[in-house]
Amino acid sequence: MTASLSFWWVVPFGGLLLSIAIMPIVSASFWHRRHGLVSFAWALLFLLPYGFAFGLSHAVHDMAHVFFLEYMPFVILLAALYVISGGIHIGGRFQPSPSLNTGILAFGTLIASWTGTTGAAMLLIRPILDINRARRYQAHVVVFFIFLVANIGGALTPLGDPPLFLGFLNGVDFFWTTDTLLPPMLFLSVALLGIFWLVDCYYFAQEDAMQKKEAKPSKPLIDISGGFNGLLLIGVVLAVLASGSFNYGTVHFLVDIPVMGLVRDGILLLLLFASLRLTPASIRTRNQFDWFPMKEVAQLFAGIFITIIPAIAILKELSPMIHDMEFSVPLAAVVFWSTGLLSSVLDNAPTYLVFFNAFGGDAQILMNEDALLLMAISAGAVFMGALTYIGNAPNFMVRSIAVQRKVAMPSFFGYMAIACAVLFPLFAIVTAIWFM
Repeated sequence: MTASLSFWWVVPFGGLLLSIAIMPIVSASFWHRRHGLVSFAWALLFLLPYGFAFGLSHAVHDMAHVFFLEYMPFVILLAALYVISGGIHIGGRFQPSPSLNTGILAFGTLIASWTGTTGAAMLLIRPILDINRARRYQAHVVVFFIFLVANIGGALTPLGDPPLFLGFLNGVDFFWTTDTLLPPMLFLSVALLGIFWLVDCYYFAQEDAMQKKEAKPSKPLIDISGGFNGLLLIGVVLAVLASGSFNYGTVHFLVDIPVMGLVRDGILLLLLFASLRLTPASIRTRNQFDWFPMKEVAQLFAGIFITIIPAIAILKELSPMIHDMEFSVPLAAVVFWSTGLLSSVLDNAPTYLVFFNAFGGDAQILMNEDALLLMAISAGAVFMGALTYIGNAPNFMVRSIAVQRKVAMPSFFGYMAIACAVLFPLFAIVTAIWFM
């Protein structure tokens, strides 16, 4: 079948991604109200010709595979992390300072691999915005927050970042990325925290005295509400870990669905509903919790996962040729930058799948004989997801919350320019040390 697929089948995928990048700039109000309809339209533009060309049964099978084995586990995990972390309110009275901000970013980076970048970002973005609310210059805090907490910090486990979770669903061991990506992740984290501290010191020096000192208690007063949701987050970690540790076969419903995958998703939904039921409404009110960021991600990713079907099929067919191609630099370096740059504009979760399948899609081979290639794919998808607002699902959410709080965030291309200027030199060092 893939021999019959040409470049034109990928046009709906490209069209959807261009819509995500351009339409919020051209018509923000239309996009805010109709992004789900745009996603549905591009998906339909692919599905109707696909079903006609290859048969209804074939189209239904491919749709079921994407829906049950990739999209639903992906969205359920994101939703569980989003809802549970949104039930924890961290407040208090702090004097804003570069050291405090750097400490919060470091803590968020540390926990992101275990609470998920979505969980860590939703847990900490509101407190750090509250602490800095009186400052004139806040956008750089959010930008580095996206770099570290919403992306690079999630490199160590499948819970951390959506592309690694998709790898886990396709057979990559839970702790493989912990062993493999820890050194480059630590390098990037330490370097970015140092750069952020210097930048924040510069901007902090520009603030008026009253803006620096809106509230200065004798001791920082920390107020944590909804802390029992932390136990629910531990439950999320254990559910995902267990689903990859045991195998009880499959059940067949249009496609073969792993039993432990269904168990995992069921537990995650129970934890999500427990958080909604048990968390006092006042906590979510203080967090300004709403469903829009999660709704936006779920609707857009539905279209992405559907329209990416032909791209993955074509790359699977071409994978032997891609594997044997000769380059003037090591293949791992090419894969790191190719995966990363495409992740920054295509979203890193589906891009990871594309390259995972381009090199055969066999997790056992990729973790062993082609371990450096899988490391490059994983690192590129996770690290360079920070290059644009659409590079990773939590980036959307963080920016949305910051804009709601009246932070003057950079435009799509403004953010991309800042990210490239800061991150490209660091990624070049990562390439030289680990992929050359």
